[in-house]
Amino acid sequence: MPAPPLPTPKVIHVNTRGAVILAEESPETRDSRGIYLPNYIEPISHIAVDIGGSLAKVVYFTRSPEEPPSPSIAATKGSSSGPSSLSTSSSGSPSSSSVSLRSPPIPPSSIHTRNGTLTPLVLESHGSSNDDALDTDLLRSTILQRTTRVHHIPGGSINFERFETSNVSALITFISELISRSAVANGVSIEDMRRGVKIMATGGGAHRFGELFEKELSVEVRRQDEMECLIEGMKFMAMIPEEVYYFSDELISELSHPVTAKGAGGKDVVTASTSADQPALERPSPNPPKYTVTFETGEPSAQLPCLLVNIGSGVSIIKVDADGTFERVSGTSLGGGTLWGLLSLLTPARTFDEMLALSEKGDNAMVDMLVGDIYGTDYTKLGLKSTTIASSFGKVFKHTGEGKEGERGTFKAEDISRSLLYAVSNNIGQIAYMNAEKYGLDRIYFGGCFIRGHATTITTLSYAIRFWSKGKKRALFLRHEGFLGAIGAWIKNIDAEEI
Repeated sequence: MPAPPLPTPKVIHVNTRGAVILAEESPETRDSRGIYLPNYIEPISHIAVDIGGSLAKVVYFTRSPEEPPSPSIAATKGSSSGPSSLSTSSSGSPSSSSVSLRSPPIPPSSIHTRNGTLTPLVLESHGSSNDDALDTDLLRSTILQRTTRVHHIPGGSINFERFETSNVSALITFISELISRSAVANGVSIEDMRRGVKIMATGGGAHRFGELFEKELSVEVRRQDEMECLIEGMKFMAMIPEEVYYFSDELISELSHPVTAKGAGGKDVVTASTSADQPALERPSPNPPKYTVTFETGEPSAQLPCLLVNIGSGVSIIKVDADGTFERVSGTSLGGGTLWGLLSLLTPARTFDEMLALSEKGDNAMVDMLVGDIYGTDYTKLGLKSTTIASSFGKVFKHTGEGKEGERGTFKAEDISRSLLYAVSNNIGQIAYMNAEKYGLDRIYFGGCFIRGHATTITTLSYAIRFWSKGKKRALFLRHEGFLGAIGAWIKNIDAEEI
């Protein structure tokens, strides 16, 4: 008599106790590190995808016979008083000498991770839907055999991957291989494995590509509301220890307003600005940490009400009330897609990470018109430093002398990249502040793949919020900021009452 399929659990609870964020495999994975849940034991075989206009994000849970990569220092020993190893890009920033922003990279074994397999739920009985008809002794024996065959470590990992939406075929291939590998590892047929897998799809691409997923993967696709998934994802991720963080005022100032001094040989050297150079900001705590990436203390929670600013191809601004109800109250079409598109036209970079790398080496003062270019110094009456941008790209179209009126100058791709990154980020930061002020909200979460754990982006958004609010509000970030919609679609298929 063949072994019966395993019954599907009626309720699944996610146990986040002891959760740790794993070490990055490369700089490109700084916002997509896996999360190890050492105390979670129940099977999950569904896969969540959030398909936006530019990127498709994937979240899935696996168990593995091998230990996960060592957790990052920040995940296991995060400090609210000392330097943090939160992964953000620090090259080219003046803070690299005073705060460590990146964990030592581990060379990736492949483009996409291959750790662990899905756990089959099964999956429905072919002969009868009556659970009482199962041979309980045979069922118990089957479970024991499968447990013995696959020597999984305790717990499992939430995995994060992303693909360009224009290359959705690579995403389909990835999921197909994951399903096939999981069927082999768990000793079930590929047909049973496919019956147990559900694709929880959200984002605009859930409607555009849903039928393609069903056809190519032979699995059920369930479409989920995009905004609801974003909110659920934010609420869940805020419960992971050391997930939510912010930049201290001193770090924001040091990154935003470095001081240029003359070094050996007359070369310009970027140094940290002194406290006397910094504008006084009202702070929410009497002893704020200095020069650190700081994690929120206390029991992890979303602490509603709040404002969620999700920066994808465009920007959605969502007001979340204390009871979890939400409303999209604003947004802008100038988002990550704008930066990606314009820099594709203006620079040789072709990927978003290449564009961020260029911006790290650039000097926006070569492209932007600054307050100092107009006044020759700070405009202290209005609280504007000489380095404040008066006009983005204001120096690009300039006069070069008599008879050459209208001639264009030559500008470096690095400088253009930094200028445009500032322009987009500053615009988003100001719109976010105005909405937070309108609705009386002090907590402002920023999410979306536009951020990518990138120090310059985080600093610009943080400084905008601190400046416009006169220090009364703070920008908050999540280490998995680009995956909120995908994790929300994943968690929506699980009972979240016991999280």
